[in-house]
Formats: sequence, structure tokens, C-alpha cells
Amino acid sequence: MNNELRDALEILGKERNIPKEALLKAIEDSLLTACKNHFGKAENCIVNIDRDTYEYNIIQKKTVVENVTDPVMEISLPDALTIDRNAKLGDTVDIQIDSQKFGRIATQNAKGVIVQKIREEERNSLYRDFFEHEHEVMTGVVQRFFGKNVSVNLGKADAILSESEQIKTETLKPNQRIKVYVLEVKNNPRGPRISVSRTHPDLVKKLFEQESSEVRDGIVEIMAIAREAGSRTKMAVVSHDENVDPVGACVGVNGTRVNSVVDELGGEKIDIINWDDNPAYLIENALSPAKVIVVVADEDAKEAEVIVPDNQLSLAIGKEGQNARLAAKLTGFKIDIKSETQAQELGLFDEFGISSPASYEEEDYGYEDDEMYEGYDEEDIEAEEPEDMSSEAESEEE
Repeated sequence: MNNELRDALEILGKERNIPKEALLKAIEDSLLTACKNHFGKAENCIVNIDRDTYEYNIIQKKTVVENVTDPVMEISLPDALTIDRNAKLGDTVDIQIDSQKFGRIATQNAKGVIVQKIREEERNSLYRDFFEHEHEVMTGVVQRFFGKNVSVNLGKADAILSESEQIKTETLKPNQRIKVYVLEVKNNPRGPRISVSRTHPDLVKKLFEQESSEVRDGIVEIMAIAREAGSRTKMAVVSHDENVDPVGACVGVNGTRVNSVVDELGGEKIDIINWDDNPAYLIENALSPAKVIVVVADEDAKEAEVIVPDNQLSLAIGKEGQNARLAAKLTGFKIDIKSETQAQELGLFDEFGISSPASYEEEDYGYEDDEMYEGYDEEDIEAEEPEDMSSEAESEEE
């Protein structure tokens, strides 16, 4: 019997990922429930299960009295002497209870307690498993659509991909495999409630950790990410090893690493730039692929004035202001971009105490450099310049 109990608990524990101690506790609670149903109360009952041999016994403690008024809690002296020859009035006597004598109703209730406890432990076990994956990337399969929300199966549980966390330009299909960022895992009576995202900036970070061993090992660190999901992402990286190129480590040979991330995100363009502790250099890098003449950054006010060649203004601003907007998010600075001509008209070169540069040749600041503009659409480069030839990009909170 004990061997059968041990084998059954081990199999159940492995199948449902429930600790052995939790199963034994469930059996103890069920036996106490059976005692309560059989005797009417169980305050004086104790269940003991040996964790090694799986032997168990039920003890009912009764007080020795002269006149018994409550047979469940009390025992007469003559009856007590048959159990303990040294018993006397006021003592407590331990009485062994045979569980096989419990009635059908008590047994059914005990069974119900075990089933309920097992289900609770299953839910808790699932919650613990997924809670460990909170703020990580998991692979799931699109299951069902609830209005504009999507149910994504993560294996042992389903997650909710709400409309706000979906990429607007992406159309998901049933049985499609996707990678999602686990935002939050909550425990509730029906099992863990898991919220996931396809738009969170950390999804990009985690995907690069999977693709790049240098990022995963901490040799290359992703310092900041600015993302407009489905369209474009800017990511600033730094290397803690002078022999490792941070941008190259993320791009990979022939772009294999970055292309894997781009494919997973449905073609979302990713700009990878070098991080710099100097905010002026960082802003210059962030505005890439546009070339910059000068950056004057005020660290206290978190504002920066940027001057670019005339033929670079629309590229620096980007289509619908996207390039400047993402640069502002990435750096945390309010960026005001002006063309060289406008800067000269406003006397900014004199104000900044620098000489006005000579005219820039088209070949120096044109659009012939394929590597610099790789991944940019023609419409980004040829975006119409605004009438006032300037743009302010506010730093937005993520």
C-alpha cells in the first residue's frame, strides 16, 4: 500500500510538476476533512505521514473525564485505562483512528479535497514557471482572436496579446509562430494571467541577446532603444572590449544577426549606432544616416541645437519627423534641427562661437553612400522639407 502510494505520488508529481511535499500536505488535509465529516469535528485530530516510509496514522486526542458529555472530545476513565494503564482524570489520551471505517460521504469529500489541492498546486506551479520568464522573450503560437485581442499559446498556458501591444502593420494568422515579450504574470483562481507584447522596446533587446553572443555575454551592452513598432527602431550600443566592434557584433556577418531580428519583427527597420557619453556626439550618431555640421547640447536643460547641411535637413528630420523623433527618444534631449542656410541667417554660428563652414559638396553630403543609407526607403531621403526648414523633436517618455 505504501509503495503504491509512493509510486502514485512520484508519477503525479512529475506529470503535473507538483512538489511531493505539496501532495503529501493535500493528503493530510483530505484525511482531516474526512475526520470532520465522520466525527462532526476535527479539532482534536492529528494526521502524521512519514516522509520516508509513507506510513500514515490518524490520532484523535481525548480528555479523560468522569462523566462524558462530548464523546468526540472526551473519554471515560475506564475506557481510557484500556488504552493507557497510567491514565487518570484530566489526562489526554491518544486514540488511533482507522480511516477505512470512514463512511462513503466522508471518503468522497476527502477525495474532493485532494483533487482541489492538486488543481491549486498545478495553478501555482504554472504561475511560478511563467513568473520566472517575466520580462523575457518566449515563442508562442497564435490560437484565437477575441475581438481585437489575440490568444497566444505558450505551451502550458495561454497569454493575452492585447490590441495596444500588437504591431499595427502586422497581420497575425492562426497557428502562426511568433516571439513575444512577457510583460506581466499574475496569479488568479483560474490559472496564471499572462500579458505579452510585440511592441515593447525590450523585445528588440532580448532578440539581439538571442542572436548575438557578445550581447548575451555582456561584452556589448545595449544602452538605449527608441522604437516605433512596425516602422523603425534606433538602438545605441557600446563595447566593453576594445577589440570588439559593438555595431558589427549586432549586425553580424553579411547582416545575418540584424536580419533575423528584422524578419521576426515583420520587416521593421533597425538603426544601430555607437553610444557615446558625450551627448553631442551621441545626438550626432542618433541622427544617422544624416550628416551633421555641429551639435550644441545643454545637458542641464536637456536641449540641443543641431545644424545640418541644406541637403541633409529632410533626411535628418525623416519622413513625418520620424528620424528626429526617434533620436530625441533615444538621447532624452529636445532636438532643434536647422539647415546651414537658416543657421547663417539666424547668426547661430557666431552665437556658438564657431566659423561658418564652407559650402559642402554634393559628393560629400549627397546620397551616394549606400552603406550609410542602407535600409532607408527612397521616400525617407526625398521627404519634402517643411516650409520653415526646421524641426523640433521632443523627448517622449516610453
